[in-house]
Amino acid sequence: MKLLLPTEPAARPPCYAPRRRSRRRTAPSMASLAATHRPSLAGRPLRCAVLGAGFAGLSVAWHLLRHSPEELHLRIDIYDESGVGGGASGIAGGLLHPYSPKVKLLWQGAECWKECLKLLKIAERVVDKWNSNSQNLELEWDLGDSIVRRRGILRPAMDAKHLDILTNNAQNCLPFCKIESIDKDAAEALVPNIQVPFNCVFHMPEAVNIHPLCYLQALFLACQDLVEEMSTSNFGGKELYMHKKSIDRLCDFEGEYDAVIVCLGAKADLLPELSGRLPLRTCRGVITHLQLPDNAGETYPEHSPSILSDVWLAVQGPRDILVGSTWEWKSRNYSSDVSAEEASTALEQLLPKASAIYPKIKDWSFVGAKAGIRAMPPLTSLGSLPVLGRIDDLMGGNHSCQYWFFGGLGARGLLYHGLLGKLMAQAVLFNDETLLPVELTSWKR
Repeated sequence: MKLLLPTEPAARPPCYAPRRRSRRRTAPSMASLAATHRPSLAGRPLRCAVLGAGFAGLSVAWHLLRHSPEELHLRIDIYDESGVGGGASGIAGGLLHPYSPKVKLLWQGAECWKECLKLLKIAERVVDKWNSNSQNLELEWDLGDSIVRRRGILRPAMDAKHLDILTNNAQNCLPFCKIESIDKDAAEALVPNIQVPFNCVFHMPEAVNIHPLCYLQALFLACQDLVEEMSTSNFGGKELYMHKKSIDRLCDFEGEYDAVIVCLGAKADLLPELSGRLPLRTCRGVITHLQLPDNAGETYPEHSPSILSDVWLAVQGPRDILVGSTWEWKSRNYSSDVSAEEASTALEQLLPKASAIYPKIKDWSFVGAKAGIRAMPPLTSLGSLPVLGRIDDLMGGNHSCQYWFFGGLGARGLLYHGLLGKLMAQAVLFNDETLLPVELTSWKR
């Protein structure tokens, strides 16, 4: 196994032969590999193209910077025609917890939860830094005062069968992201006027609500800060560039990069090399934005959690709530804009379900909607798992760079992106697909 090093244009990577394994291998010491290959690290930069600036792409970029040897001269170019968070990631609901709708712990839920919280803390430090810098006048985005709302999430049981399932699954919750069964009185103390059909609600006090777009913008700024920090050393230095341009073909990157990592979500299917060759389904989701009119007296309490039911209510503030999401399978509408007709249809689907658990939502006014296309992965015995791996074989012929795919995050991109971005970065740097979990690369066999 070799550390991925810059190659001359005429060089060819070794043949790729996937190996069967029951679990991913632990990445060897980057320091020891850097020592072994130090003479080669003095050449031109190792160049990586990351296609997509959503959850997957920015996590990969961060971890490529963080886990590459400091001696390595690394250049990362991020390509996204809509910019940071301009796709489905930037309009996600932002409810973060490691459980399925039936409060069953998801695949690698504990590790995914921990890695995601690490990235959130990094992004929060960036927000604090920029907000405290009163002389900063050139920041492209308004990051707000906070990108994380820590109020927990409530999950009510809607029928007797559902109650039994939730009760059984909740017993296996994580000690650091607990699920507590509370009665109607306790639920109403948290959210006045909430409906509790079976005198039982499941409370996840450590769950959080993220502002996805601000989080992604902060994570990109964190990458820039990391580049600046690492480039002050006397070693190779790091470079990071953002390109707001469309991607027409993967072959356009041939000869310019040592590795290309495709993190385009549902838009990956628009690339001619990958069209119809990935085990993904598209699903368009509309999220509605509701506000409480100024003349309405009773706001959503500041301490109150968000709600996850047949639809979810992601609380943004005392007078702001996002309600989602619709599911339009096989959609090819990639626009984030929502027409008046589509918004009206979404409200007809979402509001009855939202008012069944929080009747006061009827007093709120519709102020807008946004939409995104999810790339939904295939269902496996372990649930719906993301799709990762080398895709050189899909490209055909011989190539002077590695091609990788990181997608199929579905509706769980926020939970999965931290851990999987880390593993993908390690696999790329070590040029070794066996560092990825076999469950996520089995789609190729």
